[in-house]
Amino acid sequence: MVRVGAIVFIVGAVATLVTVAPLFLGTDPFPTIAYALSMLMGVGFVIAGAGLLRSIAAQRRQARSAPADPLV
Repeated sequence: MVRVGAIVFIVGAVATLVTVAPLFLGTDPFPTIAYALSMLMGVGFVIAGAGLLRSIAAQRRQARSAPADPLV
């Protein structure tokens, strides 16, 4: 999930750069769909964060279910 979130974030970041470029180049702005793709940056961040929290929870469950080592 973290990898998928990172990929979606990168796609959103590229879309953001593409939509901002006409402001600096003095060309016509892109259609609204380009601005909508920019929102993928936030979506990717949320997906990656959810994957990270899910991974942390799985590791905690695994640590709790492991038997305690008497030598430590």
